[in-house]
Amino acid sequence: MADFDLELDASGLNCPLPILRAKKSLSGLEAGQVLHIIATDPGSVKDFEAFAKQTGNELMESKEEGGKFHFLIKKA
Repeated sequence: MADFDLELDASGLNCPLPILRAKKSLSGLEAGQVLHIIATDPGSVKDFEAFAKQTGNELMESKEEGGKFHFLIKKA
């Protein structure tokens, strides 16, 4: 997995909480920094794709591993 600047563990949270927490975490980052999100909600895959498009941030990686979903979002 690529390097990241901040990790957000949203395991056990259902939509829209992972997105809301990610939004809050991203607001504290500088442009170009990367947020790693861990989620367990299968709906978060589509949610983070849509979130990246809407906010202009780059979804660098989206993968599922051992029942957990991992996302890397680079702040625009």
